[in-house]
Amino acid sequence: MLNENKITKRKPKTTISVTCISGAQYLPVGPTYSHTVTQIHEPAKLLAAITSQSHHLDEIVYFFPWPILLLPLYFHFFTLTKAMASHQCKTLFHSISIVAVPNVYVSVLSFSGFLSLPLVLASANGFSEHTNFLHSEILKDEAVARLTELGKVSDSEEFLVRTFQSPASVRAGNLIRRWMEDAGLQTWVDQMGNVHGRYEGLNPSEKALLIGSHLDTVIDAGMFDGALGIITALSALKVLNIRGLLGKLRRPVEVIAFSDEEGVRFQSTFLGSAAIAGVLPVSTLHVHDKSGVTVQGALRKNSIEITEENLLQLKYDPESVWGYIELHIEQGPVLETVGLPLGLVKGIAGQTRLKVTVKGSQGHAGTVPMNMRQDPMAAAAELIVLLESLCKQPEDYLSFDGHCKASEVQSLAGSLVCTVGEISTWPSASNVTFTIDIRAMDNLGREAIIYELSNRMYQICDKRSVLCLIERKHDANAVGCDPELSSKLKSSAYAALERLSGEDPDDVPILMSGAGHDAMAMSHLTKVAMLFVRCRGGVSHSPAEHVSEDDVWAAGMAVLAFLETLM
Repeated sequence: MLNENKITKRKPKTTISVTCISGAQYLPVGPTYSHTVTQIHEPAKLLAAITSQSHHLDEIVYFFPWPILLLPLYFHFFTLTKAMASHQCKTLFHSISIVAVPNVYVSVLSFSGFLSLPLVLASANGFSEHTNFLHSEILKDEAVARLTELGKVSDSEEFLVRTFQSPASVRAGNLIRRWMEDAGLQTWVDQMGNVHGRYEGLNPSEKALLIGSHLDTVIDAGMFDGALGIITALSALKVLNIRGLLGKLRRPVEVIAFSDEEGVRFQSTFLGSAAIAGVLPVSTLHVHDKSGVTVQGALRKNSIEITEENLLQLKYDPESVWGYIELHIEQGPVLETVGLPLGLVKGIAGQTRLKVTVKGSQGHAGTVPMNMRQDPMAAAAELIVLLESLCKQPEDYLSFDGHCKASEVQSLAGSLVCTVGEISTWPSASNVTFTIDIRAMDNLGREAIIYELSNRMYQICDKRSVLCLIERKHDANAVGCDPELSSKLKSSAYAALERLSGEDPDDVPILMSGAGHDAMAMSHLTKVAMLFVRCRGGVSHSPAEHVSEDDVWAAGMAVLAFLETLM
């Protein structure tokens, strides 16, 4: 709220009370009141005050020495509506009333002809509630159409699948590049297959804001995972371009469609973003898929030559980057449960994957007594139940010693998730192998769980006279989102919901991400922030994955609101 001057009792005044409801059509309705007041003594400061806001105002208090000075009032009202037509003002007026000294209220209905002319002229210049303020034709209609079109670009006719540098992945990249150019961006494809679109803004030497997500998919995928973050960013930038505001961005903005996040083809996640962040090992170029094709070979097949040396050159200079934001479907049910379309991500859980092998001995089903059996399947079942119990109630298992502190146990509440993935008995019933996935926001807490789990598993195996082998196959530390950048993104989400609903929304919820995202890799380069979008049933990595058109709209509006803060 602006408080440029304080109201003084000595100054006679005429007040114009303007209630602004974003998206509402202009209807003169008479006097209105609000608890939120912006106070401005000089008429010339009205336009500057309003155009400086990234959100709509509740009331504007407009001072005049005497009621007779309505001509300057008319002039400034005309100037204001002209600014609305040229999109300098992000506020849409809903009702106007005039309050004259001393406390004589004159309904605006008697001045409707006097005050409506500027609005008519503004409308002739392209002012409209939906087209120019809520932009549904771009942020919703076109965005949904593009998501649908991209969802049809697949390597299979039966289901959606795009893997690193597959024919469909290349076609998808070309399509996204065309949409980037449609938004007014300069485009290129780097040597890891990432598709870039950039606008330099007013100060090309300033640190850049990066916005991104991935264009690859899992097998039999939904059309929103990854693609939603790319499309909403491009839609928001296209709105700015159409409004003539792209050139007013104070810093460069770059959208990146990362070539690989899922890791389906080469079993190595974050190929695209890890290369940009400078954390992709050069040895990755020689990893091969099931057909024997290497990462380097897959790129070469698409006329992209990369060596170990120029892989290292893909890394962005941290001094050239201001921050990274990513919008992604939630892939969980929380937002749908609370009935809100957007949620802020507090952080991304750290992850450890274990492979457990239990070795027993084959005994005839009818001749070996129960007290002499060494059945690995029964032992594996007990180990899995132990995992579930420990992760549901860690405070009942963890001891406060050198390996674990009370604060670490408390930090696990609400973030610890432990699951069993693949389980097999190959090559015979005497060998059982299963995988464990442990995720938590607290890295030390996660390590405490692994330490306690391993000790108790070995005890169970000893008791059952079987052998246990526990191998760590993957580790990734948790990533905390930057508080300042997250606060800006949360405010933008709130402003978006406010614009769309025309009223104060509930607070934007704060969530934890249990799934990995490109933001994890990008956190090695710069500060990161993420926004989740509601998906039906929390379903993801499935053809049933779905985001409503209105939630796509809200997501695009949130990105637009964030970009507006850079002007």
